[in-house]
Amino acid sequence: MLTLENISFDVKDEKGEKEIIKNLSLTIDDGKFVVITGPNGGGKSTTAKLIMGIENPTSGKIYFDGQDITNMSITERANLGISFAFQQPVRFKGLHVLDLIRLAAKKRLTAAEACQYLSEVGLCAKDYINREVNASLSGGELKRIEIATVLARGTKLSVFDEPEAGIDLWSFQNLIRVFERMREKSNGSVLIISHQERILNIADEIIVIADGKITHQGPKDEILPEIMGTASAVDACAAFYDQQQGA
Repeated sequence: MLTLENISFDVKDEKGEKEIIKNLSLTIDDGKFVVITGPNGGGKSTTAKLIMGIENPTSGKIYFDGQDITNMSITERANLGISFAFQQPVRFKGLHVLDLIRLAAKKRLTAAEACQYLSEVGLCAKDYINREVNASLSGGELKRIEIATVLARGTKLSVFDEPEAGIDLWSFQNLIRVFERMREKSNGSVLIISHQERILNIADEIIVIADGKITHQGPKDEILPEIMGTASAVDACAAFYDQQQGA
């Protein structure tokens, strides 16, 4: 279980202190598939980075399985069982896909064992296992390889920051199928930051974050009809937040 307790996060700019996250509290239960959505600039990705330790909160506490991880490093959180997938996966010139999956699994997998994870994300393993994780791979291929490493880690909590960013429609359709399989098979919790309706549709729970605060949280069947229905999920979330502010 992940718990954020009264989390705030401030940054300094030319105008002084700016509060990005404002006394935010949330709990993600074990075994849940949760999607955080909301208007651009509302604090969604910052929340994900606070969970992973990429950013440190100005105030508040973060607990994982009852343990205070607020001041823990990224590595310490990873060792406890938290994975993080970036909007733009990192490329590693000179590192092969097989080596990357072995690093994620923390054991020397055979090529056949590593290939099973690539197959899970819809990649023909024999075409990818010996390729370098470099610019020769497309955005969609990198996304799926990154998910394969998350599967190989088998962590208690997997966090994905806007996994649809920068990929084409064909890759996105495959990405959805990967997440659908993760939802069916994963024993851990999955947290995705996304605007996409198709990703929202496979959530157990949806959390709306706007202006650094949670404006709505609950089961998908309750929340999704309230925030969807116009041109895009981004617009719908923004309109929903404006409506809540005016209420």
